[in-house]
Amino acid sequence: MSKTAIPQPIRGTQDLFGEPAIRFQTVVDTFDRVRRLYGFGRVEVPVFEATAVFARSLGETTDVVSKEMYSFEDRGGDSLTLRPEFTAGIARAYLSEGWQQHAPVKVATHGPLFRYERPQKGRFRQFHQLDAEVIGAPEPAADVELLVLADHLLRELGVSDGVTLQLNTLGDGETRDAWRAALVAHFEAHRDALSDESRDRLLRNPLRILDSKDARDRPIADSAPDIDAYLSPAAGAFFESVTKGLDAAGVTWTRNSRLVRGLDYYRHTAFEFVTDRLGAQGTVLGGGRYDGLIEAMGGPATPGVGWAAGIERLAMLIDPPLPEHVTVVVVPMGAAAEAAAIGLIAKLRRAGIACDMAYRGNMKRRMQKADTSGARYAVVIGEDELARGEAGLKDLANGSQQWVAMDRLAEAVRG
Repeated sequence: MSKTAIPQPIRGTQDLFGEPAIRFQTVVDTFDRVRRLYGFGRVEVPVFEATAVFARSLGETTDVVSKEMYSFEDRGGDSLTLRPEFTAGIARAYLSEGWQQHAPVKVATHGPLFRYERPQKGRFRQFHQLDAEVIGAPEPAADVELLVLADHLLRELGVSDGVTLQLNTLGDGETRDAWRAALVAHFEAHRDALSDESRDRLLRNPLRILDSKDARDRPIADSAPDIDAYLSPAAGAFFESVTKGLDAAGVTWTRNSRLVRGLDYYRHTAFEFVTDRLGAQGTVLGGGRYDGLIEAMGGPATPGVGWAAGIERLAMLIDPPLPEHVTVVVVPMGAAAEAAAIGLIAKLRRAGIACDMAYRGNMKRRMQKADTSGARYAVVIGEDELARGEAGLKDLANGSQQWVAMDRLAEAVRG
């Protein structure tokens, strides 16, 4: 009889246990704590949406839509897609759930996303992101607040050293149209020297040629005209307000005039927090202003700005967190003591004290478990202790022991 093969995880997914799981949760907990300081309310959106939600928002011709989305037909014949990013779903909810009445809304979320791409360091097919958005606020102050929030988060995580905020402006509609026309003319003049991918982008998404990694494209991209020559006075004033706001908040930034977003609904601020601590320079947090997105999805013209950060990448950067451990390990000896220990542990946990029970082996093995668990105290219960209504409370740090009445254990543990 053949042995059944053990199921293996799907490529590009991961199982977390021990320190990796604690790292992951440390990032999430820090994000939840910091976003509350800025008044960003927690929201949840579905893991899957109608495929059109992402096709409209990300663009039919982008790599994400054409190559990377997990799309499927459900039993009703509808085309659904596992979310590859958060912003589109949040924008859809803003429209369909009537969130306009609360505008401007400041929302935050985190959870799994899905893209079919080549797994690599810090990148998976099921990955997880933090996300923060401000919808309905056209003022540059919204961009500043999001950037200060991002900087604060990275500082709280202890990863801000070696991370640089790169900032650019994509201008308003007038600016972007003029700059795009100049870029197309520039790249058309060098079409024969461009890579095949950039020649394709020239037709679909010419701004993306600026961040091409292909060596054939770099000299052409580097000599392309800068957006500053085409900035309208209003767009220039907007960007100046953002940079002055960052300066006032003490957030260090550097200008990267080649930082772009290819889709037409992006406006004004674009930014990335980048590091070289993950091997090749990588983005740990990025975003921008998307004033044209909700209109592209069929809604009214609505300003928006947001960012996302990879939880896996941030988890790789943080210092090793302290291991999780309980405060008390209860060590019962005998059937009557084990029965009493169940009730005692329930009372301690309800009092907010983390507990576990060492219920296997002889007394020596049970005490070894208590010693190696990282707990501060062992509570020892046997037949004699039960008869007296007491327990032995042993301080595992210094080896001292005292006898404490059962109903005063919580008080004794708290000290």
